[in-house]
Amino acid sequence: MLKWLSTSFWDYIARKILRNRVFLLILVLAFTVFMASQWQNMRFTFTEANLLPDDHEVNIQYNSFLEKFGEEGNLVVLGFKDENFFSEKNYKAWEKFVAEIKKDKATELTLSIEDLRVLEKDTVAQKFKLVSFVNNDSISDRYLKRKEKEFFNDLPFYEGMLFNKESGAVRFAVYLDKKIVNTPARKEFIEKHLSQEKISAFEKETGLDLRVSGMPYIRTLNANSIISEIGLFVGAALGITSLLFFFFFRSFRATLISMFVVVIGVMWSFGTLGLLNYEITVLTAIIPPLIIVIGIPNCIFLINKYQQEIKNHGNKAKSLQRVISKVGNATLLTNLTTAAGFGTFILTDSKLLSEFGVVASLNIVFLFILCLIIIPIVYSYLPMPKEKHLAHLGKNYMAKFIYWIENTIRHHRVAVFSTAIGILVLGIIGIYQIKISGSIIEDMPKKAPFFKDILFYEKEFDGVMPLEIVIDTKRPKGALKSVTLRRIEELQETIIEIPELSKPVSIVNLVKYSKQAYYNGNPEFYELPTKQEEAFILTYIKNSTQKGNENMLKSYVDSTGQYARITTFMRDIGTDKMKKIEERLHDKINHIFPKERYEVSLTGKAYVFEKGTHYLIDNLVQSLLFAIVLISMLMAYMFRSFKMIIVSLLPNILPLVMTAGLMGYFGIPIKPSTILVFSIAFGISVDDTIHFLAKYRQELKANNWKIKRSVYATLKEAGISMFYTSVVLFFGFSVFTLSSFGGTVALGGLVATTLLFAMLSNLILLPALLLSLDKTIANQQEFLEPTLDILAEDIEEENSIEK
Repeated sequence: MLKWLSTSFWDYIARKILRNRVFLLILVLAFTVFMASQWQNMRFTFTEANLLPDDHEVNIQYNSFLEKFGEEGNLVVLGFKDENFFSEKNYKAWEKFVAEIKKDKATELTLSIEDLRVLEKDTVAQKFKLVSFVNNDSISDRYLKRKEKEFFNDLPFYEGMLFNKESGAVRFAVYLDKKIVNTPARKEFIEKHLSQEKISAFEKETGLDLRVSGMPYIRTLNANSIISEIGLFVGAALGITSLLFFFFFRSFRATLISMFVVVIGVMWSFGTLGLLNYEITVLTAIIPPLIIVIGIPNCIFLINKYQQEIKNHGNKAKSLQRVISKVGNATLLTNLTTAAGFGTFILTDSKLLSEFGVVASLNIVFLFILCLIIIPIVYSYLPMPKEKHLAHLGKNYMAKFIYWIENTIRHHRVAVFSTAIGILVLGIIGIYQIKISGSIIEDMPKKAPFFKDILFYEKEFDGVMPLEIVIDTKRPKGALKSVTLRRIEELQETIIEIPELSKPVSIVNLVKYSKQAYYNGNPEFYELPTKQEEAFILTYIKNSTQKGNENMLKSYVDSTGQYARITTFMRDIGTDKMKKIEERLHDKINHIFPKERYEVSLTGKAYVFEKGTHYLIDNLVQSLLFAIVLISMLMAYMFRSFKMIIVSLLPNILPLVMTAGLMGYFGIPIKPSTILVFSIAFGISVDDTIHFLAKYRQELKANNWKIKRSVYATLKEAGISMFYTSVVLFFGFSVFTLSSFGGTVALGGLVATTLLFAMLSNLILLPALLLSLDKTIANQQEFLEPTLDILAEDIEEENSIEK
C-alpha cells in the first residue's frame, strides 16, 4: 500500500490542515497575490495558431517561403459593389478616407483608384514607366465615368485583383508593413483607421456599402471577439453554477464558499498564463471558465460529505476530519483523471495544444488543493449547519430519481444492455459519416460584420485565404526564362478552372501586361510574348527594373530570380474538397514541371492550417487512446481486477462513441475545436466511475460481499453527488454555447452532451454491469483488497481535532 495515499496519511493531512488554519489561509492569500501580480505578463497572441510542430515539413516550406517573399498576410482589402463609386462626390470622399491610411507609417503600400499606376511604353529609354491612371486635376462625374469604362475593360492585369468585370465589384488594397503584422501595432492600425465608427461615417457620407477584409483585419477583430468573450464565459459560468449550487443545497453560505474557492482558482489560472509567459489564445481563453465548471463538483463532493457527516452524528470536528480523510483519495484521483484528460494535449507537438494542456492540468491540481484547504477551514469557523441546510439530502425528487434508476436496473436490465448495444452500433455507423474540416474561418463568429464581408469577397473574388505555389527553378534568373513562364501559365489555367480558387497572380501576369503596354495598352495583346517578341519586350522589362525600380518584380520573383510564386485565394472549403484540389494541382505540377529541373511546393496560411488539422487529429486520437490506457492502468492498480477495468471503461467509452455518432449524423465535422471534446469528456466522466466504484467496494465489505445489496446502497449515497456534479457540469459547459465562435459552441455543446450521457451511463449501465457479474461473490479474489484506500472505512471513533 502506498503510504502517501493511505488512510493514515489522509488522517495526518486532515490534522495538519485543521491545526494550521490561519497559516494556510495566509499562505493561500499570499500565493493569490503573487499570481495576481503575474497578470501583467499576460498578453493576447498576435500570431496565428500553428497546429504543426516547427520541424514539420509543411512548416519548413512555409518559413522558407516567408524568407524569400516576406509575410503574406499583410493585405487588407477594401471594396464595394456600387456603380455610384465613380462619381466626383464619392471619389473625393474615398480619397479623403484613404489619405489617413497612406500617411500612417505602418502602411507599406496602397493600391487604390487615385494612386493606381498603369504601364506605358517609353520608346526613347526602351523601358516601361508607371503613370497615374487618374488625373486628379481633371476630376468630374463625366471624366470618372470614362475612367470607369477603361478600368473594367482595358486593364485585364487587375481583373480578379481589383475588380470583378462581370458583377462590377471593386476592391482596393492596403499592404501593411510586414514587421508589424504579428505585433500589437497591427491592432492599433486597424482600430485607428478601420474601426466600425470610421467605416459607418464613410458609408453615411457616400451611401456606399464599404466591405473590409484581409487577414490582418480578420485576425484583429477575431481576437477582439475572443477577449470580449472571456468575461462573458466567466460571468455566465459563475452565474449558472452558483444558481445550481444554491438550488441543490439551499444555502447562501455553501454557495458563497464555493464561489470564493473557484474565483481564487480563476485568479490562479490567469496568473499561471502570466507566470509561464504564455499567450492568451482561443484555447487558453476558455481555461478560466473551465476552472469554475470543474471546481464546483469538487465543492459539491466535499460540502455534501460534510453535511452527510453532520446529519449522521452531529460532531463538527469529526465531520471536518472525515471530509478530508474519507474523500481525500477519491477527490485527488478524480482530479488527477480530469487533469490527465487535459494533460494528454501536452503529448502533442503542437505548441497551441501543449500550452493549453499544461495550464489546464496544472490548475485542476491547484483547484483540488484549494478546495481541500479552504472548504474545511472555512466551515471550521462557521456554526453548525441548520436543519434547513441538510434538507436537500432527503429531497423527494432525488429519492424518486434514485428509485427510478433502481427499478430500471432491477427489472429492465436486459433493456439496459440492449439499449447500450443499440447506441454503440448507431454510434459506430455515425462515426463513418464524420467529415474533417480544415477551414481557417469556419469557427469564426458568423454574425459578426467582418464575417459577412468575408462572404462578400468569397462571392465576388473567390475568397481571402491565401494559397501560395512556389516554383524553384534551381538556377538564378530561371524564373524569367520563357519556358518557365509558359509552364507557370499552364498551371495558372488549371487554377482558373477550379471554382474554389481565385484568379492567380504571378510573374506571368506582369509579363502579359508588359506586352499589352508595349502595344500601347491594347487589351487584346494581354498575353505572353511570342519567341520573336521576347527579345525586345524582356529588354524593356529588364530596363524597367533597374535603378531601384525593382518593385515590379519583387512581389512575384525573389531577389535571385530563382524562385517564382503564384498567389491565389481560396474559398472556405471543406477538407475533402481541399484534398481533391491539392491532388489536381499536384498532378498538373508533376506533368508540366520536370522534377530534375524544378521543385514546386504548395504553401500559404490556408494550406498550413489544413495540414495542421490533419496532424492534430492524428495526434489527439493517439492522446485519447493514451488517456484510456493510462486511466485503465490506474483502475487496475486501484482495484486489481480485470473485470473491474472493463466495468469501469465501458460506461465511459459508450458516451464518447455516441457523441461521435451524433457528430456524423448532424454534420458536425472533426476540427481542432471538436477533437478536444473526447479527451476532456473522458477525463471528467471517469470521475463518477471512480466515486461509484470506490463506494461500491466499501459497501461490499460492509455487506459481506453481497453484490445486489452493495450496488443499491452505493446508488443511494453516491448517486446524489454524481447527479449534482453532472448537472452542474452539463450546464457549466453549456455556457460555451453562448459564444459567437462555432468551435467554442461545438466544444461546449458536445462536452455537455457527452457528460450528461456519461452520468446516465454511470448510474444505470455501470450498476447493471456490476449486478451481472455474479449473484454473490464467494470468490473474493475478483475483488482483492485494493492497492489504494480510495474511501476510508467508517470507524466509530476519531481522534478529536483541535479547533
